[in-house]
Amino acid sequence: MAKQTASPRDLEASLLLKAAARLQTVHENWDARGGALDEALLYNRKLWSVFLTSLTDQKHPLPREVRQNLANLGVFVMKQTVSMMTDPRREKLSPLININREIAAGLQGR
Repeated sequence: MAKQTASPRDLEASLLLKAAARLQTVHENWDARGGALDEALLYNRKLWSVFLTSLTDQKHPLPREVRQNLANLGVFVMKQTVSMMTDPRREKLSPLININREIAAGLQGR
């Protein structure tokens, strides 16, 4: 029921926080990460792929400059994800976690 009545901004914030939480769990349990790292990175990558696709739509309600800034963050997220997949290092997760949390906070008006 909550998902049906949530605003798009609230839903986006919720998904970003979910992705951040998954990445944070891997960060906190680095030595026992197993396949959790790949799963968390895949979830985050899919989420940002949807965001990037949406941001390129000329009918998107955000101003062009804001869309461009978010797209630049999205490109960074994608590059950081590929870097994590080829050279996994715990400290590389922090920027991904922080970006997701900061964008979610902005969507929630904080």
